[in-house]
Amino acid sequence: MTRSDDSPTRTVSRTAVLTVEGISCPSGQAAITAALGRVAGVFEATANWTSQTATVLYDPAITDVPTLTGWVNQTGCQCGGESLPIHLVHAETDHGEDVDPTSPPGHEGHATHAADGDMSDHVRAMRNSFIVAAVLSVPILLYAPIGREVLKWSAPAPFGLSDNWFSLLLSLPVIFYADRMFFTGAVQALRARTLDMMVLVAVGVGTGWLYSVVVTVSGGSDVFFEAAAVLSAFVLLGHWLEMRARSGASNAIRSLLDLTPPMAIVLRHDEELEIPTSEVIVGDLLLVRPGAKIPVDGVVIDGESEVDESLVTGESLPVHKGPESNVIGATINRNGTLRIRATKVGRDTALAQIANLVQQAQNSKAPGQRLADRAAFWLVLVALIGGLLTFLFWVTIGDRSVNQAMLFAITVVVITCPDALGLATPMAIMVGTGLGAKRGVLFKNASALEALASVRTVVMDKTGTLTKGQPEVVEIHLADGVNETELLRLAAAVEAESEHPVAKAVVEYAEARQIAKASAKSFDTIPGHGAVAIVENHRVAIGNRRLMDREKVELGPLASVIDAVSTGGRTVVAVAVDHRASGVLGVADAVRDTSAASVADLRTLGVTPVMLTGDNAATAARIAEQLGISDVFADVLPADKAAAVEQRQASHGLVAMVGDGVNDSPALAQADVGIAIGAGTDVAIDTADIVLMRSDPLDIPAAIRISRGTVRKMRQNLGWAIGYNALALPVAAGVLEPWGITLSPEIGALLMSGSTVLVAVNALLLRRLSIPGESDYPTTRPAPL
Repeated sequence: MTRSDDSPTRTVSRTAVLTVEGISCPSGQAAITAALGRVAGVFEATANWTSQTATVLYDPAITDVPTLTGWVNQTGCQCGGESLPIHLVHAETDHGEDVDPTSPPGHEGHATHAADGDMSDHVRAMRNSFIVAAVLSVPILLYAPIGREVLKWSAPAPFGLSDNWFSLLLSLPVIFYADRMFFTGAVQALRARTLDMMVLVAVGVGTGWLYSVVVTVSGGSDVFFEAAAVLSAFVLLGHWLEMRARSGASNAIRSLLDLTPPMAIVLRHDEELEIPTSEVIVGDLLLVRPGAKIPVDGVVIDGESEVDESLVTGESLPVHKGPESNVIGATINRNGTLRIRATKVGRDTALAQIANLVQQAQNSKAPGQRLADRAAFWLVLVALIGGLLTFLFWVTIGDRSVNQAMLFAITVVVITCPDALGLATPMAIMVGTGLGAKRGVLFKNASALEALASVRTVVMDKTGTLTKGQPEVVEIHLADGVNETELLRLAAAVEAESEHPVAKAVVEYAEARQIAKASAKSFDTIPGHGAVAIVENHRVAIGNRRLMDREKVELGPLASVIDAVSTGGRTVVAVAVDHRASGVLGVADAVRDTSAASVADLRTLGVTPVMLTGDNAATAARIAEQLGISDVFADVLPADKAAAVEQRQASHGLVAMVGDGVNDSPALAQADVGIAIGAGTDVAIDTADIVLMRSDPLDIPAAIRISRGTVRKMRQNLGWAIGYNALALPVAAGVLEPWGITLSPEIGALLMSGSTVLVAVNALLLRRLSIPGESDYPTTRPAPL
């Protein structure tokens, strides 16, 4: 990551993710990063080889996307503008060209591409280059001295050519077709004033080939066209396997983007028109039939249905939708016909925002990766200097021929390529963030992904996180001789006429038990007390103790029940029928069904759960006891939540904070890792580092497992890459030559490619990480107290 030295103090910023085709190796990211980092108005820039994109934080008053695109194109890569799928972002010029609708006035936009670019074309091109090099390497090797010696091959070269001239002829397609990416990449790196793996391969292959050409033209005999050709084949094989692995690692974004249906049915002038989803505009009325996907975000105008949102939010159960319900683009309409008014289209939809978050996280760099990038630069420099010193040593002190000394030098240059070092962390991050996205856990940056692995305390806001954030009937007490079903039927009839949240809780409680509905008459609301109505010739009063006093109801044994329910931190709802105390309902913010399992799982992971709430100590203690939480911050004012987190940090190190409301934002920012519940406010989500789309507490330990698994792979890969290079360089330089152990350039290329592929495959194994789901836990809904 770089920062432009001449950038002004950051005031207004915008983040753009650009599609960049042509980043040919992990270490080649540096050329793009350096080029973008020197643009005036750019605060930060990070290129990513694994996703073929670059994330740029810039001041829109100073620069813009077309300008950034131009700088990238100057490096020799091809920039396709902002990286969002073409069917999500669409606008047209008078010439019918796709443009970026966010480009400043006066600038033509650029066609957008899928988040992972046209990866199949890159993989196919790399495969073809490898095949050319591999096929031509065989006859070159046959007519080389080593081939003739091993195979006892004596047939003359075709066309009356000498062996050297025939090998030179066959090597031309290898150098100028198969290997052109190495030489182009080396030029890009040198233009950006950096060193990378392309420079090493270009130097190794180019030096060996040019030396052989000079010897051939001058009539000499000692050449190694076969070394250059076989070396190229092995390096290209490694790159081909890397690109296939990278293509697999980018499936998360691709699968997200493929969810959006390509076509939508729009109702215009009472006619049904099927148009591309990209042409839907805000305000359009959409018709969505049963079984169809909802094209864009919107609000239901007419109709009722169950909508499967699992593909986007991870929520397993279909959600009921009716008039005024919000719907998410790409979710599936199950059983009813809906008419939906489009509210968000293109890059503003929830799906596009999720894809953007995942992509930005994959492009961001963890602290460990920044160190690896710096180490990769110096490793290239060490390889080049080491190759030169190796050559000089064997020619002078080692008393070897120029040919033998050059073979040692080329092997040193090739075997110490820092590809594995550059790939170690990005591949793990890409797989980890993709794994999280499938679970509905969105990591917004790599730093949070890495930091969460070290967290040993999770502070959770009670309301909306551990609880549902809405009242629910949690207990019921009846007077002697009162039938529970009848009492709830009468109470629900009265409460159905009210809009109060507690009233809705009573109605939902009765509906959940499929109690027959009744109608209320003469409904009268008494502010601050409750409500009274006539239901089937019965006068039903429902409310607090003051209402009972107003109705002159003798509470009798229920008086002590009201006191106990109130002391337990619940809202008291007393019910009287015909001036007789009939029952008491306890209403409270209900604990989420999975909260207790989440707390238990956190303890299994060695993480201490802490509850933070503004409720009084009695209510907090009741909830904490239900969930098995021993550390509680109660009576905390919204303004003091951040201070509570800071206090925990001082005594327990790294702390993660989970919240959902506006008043949680300071605490989320204060925490080392901020985690927002997906159903929370936009402010909380914007402030947090991680977003839990399903609003399920079980996703908190799931996020920690993903984080720890990712960091474990990062460390394994970095350890292997560093250890490999530390051992490979001296061996390649000939330290073991006195004992008859040497490496040829071909073997060096094979070992280097194998090391890189090993790192990529190890990162992909992260996809096998076991993450328990809700079905893996026992039923944990706490029983009412």
